[in-house]
Amino acid sequence: MATYSYKAIDANGKAALGQIDALNIVDLELRLKRMGLDLVVGGPTKRAGGLGRAIKRPDLIHFCFHLEQLASAGVPLVEGLTDLRDSIENPRFREVISGLIESIQGGQNLSGALAGYQEVFSPVFRSLVKAGEETGRLPEVLKSITENLKWEDELAAQAKKLAMYPAFVGTVVILVTIFLMIYLVPQMIGLIKNMGQTIPAHTRLLIFVSDLFVNYWWAILGLPVVAFFALRFAARTNPAVRYRMDAVKLKLPLIGPILRKIILSRFASIFALMYSSGITILDAIRNAEETAGNAVIREGLETAGQQIAEGKTVTAAFQEVGLFPPLVIRMLRVGESTGALDTALLNVSYFYNREVREEIGRVQVLVEPALTVVMGVLLGWVMLSVLGPIYDTISKIKF
Repeated sequence: MATYSYKAIDANGKAALGQIDALNIVDLELRLKRMGLDLVVGGPTKRAGGLGRAIKRPDLIHFCFHLEQLASAGVPLVEGLTDLRDSIENPRFREVISGLIESIQGGQNLSGALAGYQEVFSPVFRSLVKAGEETGRLPEVLKSITENLKWEDELAAQAKKLAMYPAFVGTVVILVTIFLMIYLVPQMIGLIKNMGQTIPAHTRLLIFVSDLFVNYWWAILGLPVVAFFALRFAARTNPAVRYRMDAVKLKLPLIGPILRKIILSRFASIFALMYSSGITILDAIRNAEETAGNAVIREGLETAGQQIAEGKTVTAAFQEVGLFPPLVIRMLRVGESTGALDTALLNVSYFYNREVREEIGRVQVLVEPALTVVMGVLLGWVMLSVLGPIYDTISKIKF
């Protein structure tokens, strides 16, 4: 199929622009008709990106919530998807749902239809839906997926909250430093040199740093950007580099422990959801590994899965791998011995989620005064290096 750009109107005359996959212009018109749109103009275009890039977590939350409500009310799946398609504004997601309807009408079940859009629906998502269909608990599973997606959205917001303030204040500090070193300091240094007296060591250091900024500002600004993209490319192409970088992330002061807890909290939540939906422990671990996003944690989960496959208990496997602290291991042991492992895993997720919130608050409290001190030290160094020699010269003048 080719990707077609189109302009269409709905029943109310509202214009809609978008891109969908179609065999030809006739197929494009038919697909838009199924979406409740009338084609105005359209033609093939180069693919700008996969469907999954345009479909974000809020879209999936909306999809799961409404599908769960319709399924609980006894509405047939095709009718429910049709109503859902008509209520979604994202044109690409509307096309995905239209494809799901076509696949189901062709004889596939929902999980089979979802498999045709792997760039949109993750392996965990598809496995959960399949388990819900096999156990007859699809509405319950969809409700659990909705809650989990909401929780992940909140977790992502917390991670952004942790990064945004230091990034903003750090940017201000960098801009102030550049202004001082490139504009202000050179003007003041010219005055000091004309005084003809001995320049102190800290002032000479300031002159040296200022000259570096003036003469090599392009390298100072460009090298971090080049290094960032080079490391990013190396991490994508070389698993060893990716593993080393992920290991460093987990060892960063303040940030590393929070990142580890976020990853393990997400894993425990997904694992509990899959296990409670009727998926076996080994399959749940394998699918949940994809949510780790960190090569070191993923390796630990793979090792734990192998040990469980060899006959060890879940508690013993996770204890030997060393991913969880003793308190969490104790919670897992109780859950496994009482047959309520999913409840124990949800408690683990809650435990980590609470600690993440508290530690993010503590880090933000520490970052603000730390960056303020850095700014104060920088300004103090500049003032002392510039005004010190001027004050010495003035103090030697006899009136």
